[in-house]
Amino acid sequence: MRRLHILALALSAALGVFVGGWAYFAPQGFYDSFPGALGSWVSVDGPFNEHLIRDVGAMYLALAAASIGGLLWRSTVGFRVLGIAWTVFGVLHFLYHALHLEHMSLESAIGEMVALGVSLVLGVVLLLPEREAHRPTR
Repeated sequence: MRRLHILALALSAALGVFVGGWAYFAPQGFYDSFPGALGSWVSVDGPFNEHLIRDVGAMYLALAAASIGGLLWRSTVGFRVLGIAWTVFGVLHFLYHALHLEHMSLESAIGEMVALGVSLVLGVVLLLPEREAHRPTR
């Protein structure tokens, strides 16, 4: 199970760096074209707000930095704390978007829900208890 935790944390860190870096360092580009090849999910949800987009970028970068720390100093408690943070964010983020799909094409809505679902599942994986090592009985 520990390998699964490490994989989930590495993918969460990569996601945080990608989304956070783009939003923080290129907020207009993020607004205009995130997630890129899959469509444009941000600009269809209201007017551009640089402050809000940079704040979202900073939050993703903070989660990514904590995740990188979790990869460096691996511990069960660290995995759980990061799982709580990513899961709380993931649930709230997923719910908001699930309730606001009316302005999106069907393809974009499906893509967005799948992407946000994967992000949420990564957080939940970090909450799973580690499997105990199998010890043969004598």
